[in-house]
Amino acid sequence: MDSLIYKVPVFSKDFYNVWILFLVGSLSASVLPLMHSVSSLAGNNLVTSMSYATAPISLMIVGTALSVVLATSSMKYLGRKKGLMLLLSTGFCACLLAALALEIKNFYLLCLASFLLGALNATIHQMRFVAIEAVAETQHATAAAIFMSSGIIAAFLGPEVGFLGREIFAVEFKGSFLLAACLVFASMVSLLFFNEFTKKIIEVKPARIKTSKLLSNPMFCLALASGSTSYLVMSFIMVGTPLSMHEMHGHSLESTKWVIQSHIAAMFLPTFFTPFLTKILGVRKLTTLGLILFCLASFVGFSDSSTISFWIHLVLLGLGWNFLFFSATTILPQTYAPEHKFKAQTINDTVVLSFQAFAALSAGLALNYFGWKSMIVLCVIPIFLMIIVLFWERGLKNKLNNI
Repeated sequence: MDSLIYKVPVFSKDFYNVWILFLVGSLSASVLPLMHSVSSLAGNNLVTSMSYATAPISLMIVGTALSVVLATSSMKYLGRKKGLMLLLSTGFCACLLAALALEIKNFYLLCLASFLLGALNATIHQMRFVAIEAVAETQHATAAAIFMSSGIIAAFLGPEVGFLGREIFAVEFKGSFLLAACLVFASMVSLLFFNEFTKKIIEVKPARIKTSKLLSNPMFCLALASGSTSYLVMSFIMVGTPLSMHEMHGHSLESTKWVIQSHIAAMFLPTFFTPFLTKILGVRKLTTLGLILFCLASFVGFSDSSTISFWIHLVLLGLGWNFLFFSATTILPQTYAPEHKFKAQTINDTVVLSFQAFAALSAGLALNYFGWKSMIVLCVIPIFLMIIVLFWERGLKNKLNNI
């Protein structure tokens, strides 16, 4: 398979739709790192307490969880192109609404706009499946890799645009969201060149299975714990970083932008070699490596608060997230039968996104009441619990193998 991936002519007409989606994803997905970079700073200008500044980014994550069904249903009934266009237009309107919220200084309206941006995030999650469907089965891995690499461009483009638009208007960050709207609009124009295809989606009739039955599988619990830990720790620190760096430690916005960009790039760049690491180490050792990187990140972050320390901290955090999340993604499909996939994936996505939303919302409260270093110490708790789950699952596996 690996050799086949490199022999595939990725610039052939077979990959036309994949490259269109790569362009659409690069432009529209840039709004997400933009939100992580500036939403808490913009929100902090509208509230009296830093505790609530992270509410917008938290509500975007909640909106993502609630929009998954909307995204899949839109493409099912309207077709992929029209469905994607509808959801992108929702993101476009949400960006304009956020700019209006800053203009009239309405924090609740900013929160509503952020919640609606969850539909845009859900759309981007679904695009990778559309990219896979657009090519032959033997080319799925290549199509997925091409589309996911759009996240690297978005990682740099989003924060750049966010801070570029900060002072375009008298109202701080209003220009950031107007430029974000321009990016989404450009992605909508790019989507016009997408060729709708008639490939049918094979549906497996779902069968009933009790949640307790899924949770009784140690591997399912391992996948659930790995995915939840990856997002819980990463979101908790990432959301708090702009406020900690700029508002509390006095670092420049330029430095803050650089750290966030590097962090998001570190989340996606390993995608090109993580599959090879998995073959060499296996998913459990890759999970362990991710936890080690999380521990190293916490040590660096706790030791110093200089710009370079923030950078090392967030880069290690991004790499650790990639290894943990990739492991969870690889393990999960091995834990259920095809007819149970919808319930298993729903449980997984609901739990993981709930932990992510909790982490993002609590980041502002923790930063305000306990401080940055205490936040880093709190990250030790989920890391330690994940280590326990890892040993528990391994022990049960060894016990079953010896029977």
